[in-house]
Amino acid sequence: MGQCAIVEIGVASMSIDAPILVTGAAGRVGGVGRDVVEILRSRNLPVRALVHREDERADVLRAMGAEVVLGDLTRAGDVARALAGCRRMYFGMSVSAPYLEATVTAAAVARQRVDLEVFVNISQMTVSQMSLTAMTDSPQHRQHWLAEQVLNWSGLPVVHVRPTVFLQNFFFSDWAAESISRNATIRLPFGTGRTSPIDARDVAEVVAAVLANPSAHIGKVYELTGPRSQDMNSIAAEYSDALRRTVTYVDVPLDQWRDQELRSRNLPDHVFEHLLTMARLHADNRYDRLTRDVETITGRPATSVRAFVANHPEVFELARIEGVQCIQSELADAIPSRSQGADAGEDPPGGLQGVPPPGVSRGGG
Repeated sequence: MGQCAIVEIGVASMSIDAPILVTGAAGRVGGVGRDVVEILRSRNLPVRALVHREDERADVLRAMGAEVVLGDLTRAGDVARALAGCRRMYFGMSVSAPYLEATVTAAAVARQRVDLEVFVNISQMTVSQMSLTAMTDSPQHRQHWLAEQVLNWSGLPVVHVRPTVFLQNFFFSDWAAESISRNATIRLPFGTGRTSPIDARDVAEVVAAVLANPSAHIGKVYELTGPRSQDMNSIAAEYSDALRRTVTYVDVPLDQWRDQELRSRNLPDHVFEHLLTMARLHADNRYDRLTRDVETITGRPATSVRAFVANHPEVFELARIEGVQCIQSELADAIPSRSQGADAGEDPPGGLQGVPPPGVSRGGG
């Protein structure tokens, strides 16, 4: 790409003149790879983004200044072409049946690069609770555990990044927004289990920090969570605060949720089993996790649920608008009209006090 960037490492500095390979750069749910590209390019670091197909997402990556290459992570030739000339790489891929095959293929190719400085592998925090005799029912969890074993055997300069459940997961984003819009509820089978979901952007910030300055991180495992672990009633309260409407948690029996809600999504079997296992583990309180690794590496606390909801109007705007309309309707019923002699005055500029007009984001918190 003909670019050269200087990265500070303490009082020393090093030149990066080789592109950093980012796989899974066009992924949808979570979007860690795409965010890693954006963060690295914002720091003027050269990036090569590997994508599976040519579409508008590839165009977005090019607009960021990344070099885009097409390839299949399960084909060694494609991976070798993508890694040629790179000394640092991030490996990530969407939840899918060939995940382990893709990881082993990438590791085999990377082993041929004697000058590779770091192989950043995104895993899952449930791996921290797994062993040869303690697995989960999710084929994706088992593939992540096996993938880490392979990478540890490979002799590569590996850094494992293990995030807990993403805030971008359907549980907390699209499906939550749907049910909040419908009846101001979050319907999940988590019981009283506690959880600490993390923003994928925070994960990307950690990955980018490691890729920019890898030497101090080689061989380490980072476990990433949100800023607090809490039950779903407390999480619903954060949605309420962000959306300016009361949101309540409805604990749905697991079998009912599986048959009536999860099955209706028509997901691939691999993804279906993974999400079902995650729900079951939440109910068993296996997601009650809390670390400060995000703050340690990035220098700032992890993003809260409230801030995430407030910062993503593209997901939650309809839920917020319907909440505003509900409040306005209730107030209209409760307050006498001017024709009845009430001295109500005018609503403050922008609508009801403390409630922004529809279409305007409240911003972060």
